[in-house]
Amino acid sequence: MMPWKQAVAKYQEPMLRKSIWQVINTVVPYLSLSGLMIWTLHISYWLTLTLAVAVAGFLTRIFIIFHDCGHGSFFRSQRANDFLGFVTGVLTFTPYHQWRHKHALHHATSGDLDGRGTGDIWTLTVQEYVEAPWWKRIGYRVFRNPFVLFIIAPLYLFLIHQRFPSRGVGKRERLGVHWTNGAILGIVVLMSLTVGIKAYLLVQLPVMAITGTVGLWLFYVQHQFEGVYWQRRKDWGFAEAALDGSSFYKLPRILQWFSGNIGFHHVHHLSPRIPNYNLESCHRADPLFQRVKPITLLSSLRSFTYRLWDEQRGKLIGYRRLRELRRQQKQVTRH
Repeated sequence: MMPWKQAVAKYQEPMLRKSIWQVINTVVPYLSLSGLMIWTLHISYWLTLTLAVAVAGFLTRIFIIFHDCGHGSFFRSQRANDFLGFVTGVLTFTPYHQWRHKHALHHATSGDLDGRGTGDIWTLTVQEYVEAPWWKRIGYRVFRNPFVLFIIAPLYLFLIHQRFPSRGVGKRERLGVHWTNGAILGIVVLMSLTVGIKAYLLVQLPVMAITGTVGLWLFYVQHQFEGVYWQRRKDWGFAEAALDGSSFYKLPRILQWFSGNIGFHHVHHLSPRIPNYNLESCHRADPLFQRVKPITLLSSLRSFTYRLWDEQRGKLIGYRRLRELRRQQKQVTRH
């Protein structure tokens, strides 16, 4: 066994006690606070929106449980993972089997420049951007705009895009999308008959908006940061892509708890079979993981400026740097 396989082996075993407790301390507060949000609609909508922040935190944590189920790491039983994955998928408006399929492709191609396009953030190289037609460059700039990427895109993804089966998925994944949609519709009808559709939307939409923004930001900064690893397939390595292509996002304790330790993303990509509650222990147990430079909440804000992958220099750059490179290239051409 390679050293990294030895480092992760003892942390891959899920513990039923911890898994059940995580479900309780996440789903129960989520449902309770959601009910409290409905009650506060008669008092002040500002109070409702304040509670939405906390509810979104618990929904983010629910998504991490969903994520672990998709990797088969939350319970020993695959049937238990699939059941809880479907339930948490309904709560997060995400079809479990289809997401699991696409996310597995993300893990298999992360950091692979020749494997982009499934379960990742649209990223072009400098050369691809320069050679693209004008309409594609405009579309890329619009998509990578922070307002579109972190506000509009999450709502579209969770409320609209995931309501439809993706191309190329199997029968199980397509049926999973329909079953998830049916369950969500059932919840909407039930809430409409009990508290009213307006009250339901006033509670659900802000929670989904906040959760979507937080979730997409976490996913973005986990693979778009200074020093990130990208290689063509012939030079790509799995362990290198995990340790150098996935960030160690060192968050404050409260945010680490709500994000289900997903900041230890370098460990997760090396071994997706590790339950989220074992990621930190695994990270602390071996110098292999501790050599990965952490990204703090403050330093992660630099990721807003990254737009393109400069393949010649092996790093992410922004549009300003692109303009500088193009000016330098023109000067060299003139001389």
